[in-house]
Amino acid sequence: MIIVGCDYHPGFQQIAYVDTETGEVKEQRLEHRELAEKFYRELASQGETIRLGMEASGHARWFERLLAELNIELWIGDAAKIRAKRVRKHKTDRQDAQHILQLLGEDRFPQIWVASWENRDLRQLLWHRHRMVQARTRIMNQLQAVALNEGLRCKKKLWREQGRKQLEAYRLAPWASRRREDLLKLLDELNPTIAELTSHRPGSGEICRSRPSDDTSWGWPVNRPGLRIDHRKSGAISVRQADRRLLGVSAPRRLERRTASAGTYHQTRQLDAALLIGGVGPGGGAKYSALAEPVLSPGDATGTKDRQSRHGQEAGGSLVLDDAPGMGL
Repeated sequence: MIIVGCDYHPGFQQIAYVDTETGEVKEQRLEHRELAEKFYRELASQGETIRLGMEASGHARWFERLLAELNIELWIGDAAKIRAKRVRKHKTDRQDAQHILQLLGEDRFPQIWVASWENRDLRQLLWHRHRMVQARTRIMNQLQAVALNEGLRCKKKLWREQGRKQLEAYRLAPWASRRREDLLKLLDELNPTIAELTSHRPGSGEICRSRPSDDTSWGWPVNRPGLRIDHRKSGAISVRQADRRLLGVSAPRRLERRTASAGTYHQTRQLDAALLIGGVGPGGGAKYSALAEPVLSPGDATGTKDRQSRHGQEAGGSLVLDDAPGMGL
């Protein structure tokens, strides 16, 4: 078996590798990409099992594809933990490669989980759509500024047919008119692109073009399948609201935090955990109370100064629980 410690850089890599049968250790510097590809193909042609370890870094997608093609086992390690295992503070590329090889040989290499190629490609879709939406938002903000400078204040109605006609009807200076025209053209190009990316069905590997959005310049339909439904029209719920639904709570329960001591934050976190564990409903409130009682210190329970809550009721201590009766407290 051949074990390779690789100190990877975007332009080159420094490696140290050992043959476990002979114990021979070699070092080499490989320039990207032709020299490195040639070396690993020759190494794989020997027919031995090869394991390569490297730190988690970027700009190595081509290298990972090459190792997968050659059936070379790739271990990616936590860079911070690898650095913490070093004894000497002085470091060079050669010492980094030797250190990674030593960790691999001693079975102390801090390997981390790496997402599959399908998952990482789906992340590219999400990232690309996110950037497209950001670009569209910048363009829409500029067009809103042009409209406001001309006395047209219609907010999101500007993106409807009538609002756009009003924006295009204004007579502007030559370069301002050119700017407006170019921005509208870019907006018309981005809208179908974003709609196509949004309509992608996760897991199908294909883009659904059969159902265009009702208003691509602003939002998306509520019941439309896709990666994301616009929160302005869907009534999306937060994580806390989702937890409440799982616990069977219909009305919002807000736990307001009042900082009165250094330990208040940690106590509040424990109260949140008690709420999730105890639940709400038949017997849930009593269970929550039993879990909450030991968390509050005597100083917090009595309080040195009464505080007025946001809804008008008086409460002492560092924690004010709104709508407590509905939770069985």
